[in-house]
Amino acid sequence: MPVSPARAAAFEILLRVEREDAYASELLLAPRWGKLSREDHGLATVIVMGVLRWQVKLDQLLGQWTTKRKFDPEVRVALRMGAYQITLLDRIPTRAAIFESVELVKQARKRSATGFVNAVLRKVAAKPARPSPPAKTAKGIAAQTAHPAWLVERWEKAYGLEAAQAICAADQEVPATAVRLQDLACAYELQAEGVTLQPGALLGAACRVLQGDLTRTAAFREGRAGIQDEASQLVPLLLGEGQRILDCCAAPGGKTIVLAARNQQAQIVAVELHAHRARTLRQRVTATNVEVITADVRSLPPQPPFDRVLVDVPCSGTGTLAHHPEIKWRLAEDDLHDFRRRQAEILQAAMSQVTRGGRLLYSTCSLEPEENEAVVEQALMGSREFSLLPLEQELARLREAGELVWRDTASLLRGAYLRTLPGVHPCDGFFAALLERR
Repeated sequence: MPVSPARAAAFEILLRVEREDAYASELLLAPRWGKLSREDHGLATVIVMGVLRWQVKLDQLLGQWTTKRKFDPEVRVALRMGAYQITLLDRIPTRAAIFESVELVKQARKRSATGFVNAVLRKVAAKPARPSPPAKTAKGIAAQTAHPAWLVERWEKAYGLEAAQAICAADQEVPATAVRLQDLACAYELQAEGVTLQPGALLGAACRVLQGDLTRTAAFREGRAGIQDEASQLVPLLLGEGQRILDCCAAPGGKTIVLAARNQQAQIVAVELHAHRARTLRQRVTATNVEVITADVRSLPPQPPFDRVLVDVPCSGTGTLAHHPEIKWRLAEDDLHDFRRRQAEILQAAMSQVTRGGRLLYSTCSLEPEENEAVVEQALMGSREFSLLPLEQELARLREAGELVWRDTASLLRGAYLRTLPGVHPCDGFFAALLERR
């Protein structure tokens, strides 16, 4: 009997995430899985993201019923999928979850493990896990919400225990799908295709999907409607308007699109290091005033300076775990030092591209101070030509213009910086700092 298309897709995607360090959210949007029915694609998404969010808890649960510590990847993924469906998905019959997990192992040519998978999952089903009492420490929160303890302890130190708990809770929930529209006509078109939108919680121009599948619409395929977190949409708005704009590390292009829409008469240069990501950037950004360059920002060819520069650097991504839960299982604390070193190099190089009186916005989607305040403060110590501008004024400007609809603007600030936190704000965790060259 064949495995359901949804579970077959989830199994293959989870294997690729484990073997190739791929990102599940990108794989789920790949054309191959677009052939699934809406229902099957929805179930595959729920299983994939659920398994990744609760991976360590599932492994602990499975570990109660086996003394074997290492499994082949195919067996490990099938066990996690089965355990997740049995314990956390009420709508899935236990019998179906066990049967299809066994079939997945068979089809993966691991037939010798079928009896083992069947026996372990039956034990999981026979003794459901008891709900644990609310945690009151960082380690307790980490254990309860399937996060690495070292990460939650860092968040407690930086933002307090209550905020750390809110971040972890938000990471484990399905996030709202925030949408960036090319124009108002897109909204009516999406409605005709069964997608119901509601106003954004942070930005007046943003929308959120209330019902329907945006990825199956013509507007999405043609790039006129894009999925982009509201904080990600906010960041380029803080840079203001310019005549000549540099967008460093520009792929995948969401912020570039916002910059181009905001500065239609400006000359915009979008730089991306990796050739394949630069090709994707060219396809996504259709504005005629954007030039895409494949280059390293740290060694750009000579060119006239820019009055506005966006430096959205590669980072750990710890502010985006609701969308990319696999990050928390790949990241090690030592990795933060490598990120910081590269970020400092990129920022220093970008600062040399700013004209007198020009502005630079540094941003990350990380919650870690080493990648944020520490990088900016190091750069300011090394240059007397730049000063830090409080972002309070920029947020007030956007609020007065009706572009920022979040009322508690003070909560978006941490000193002079922008600092959004998942669970505290209705978006991913983003950091931004605004510098001006004297």
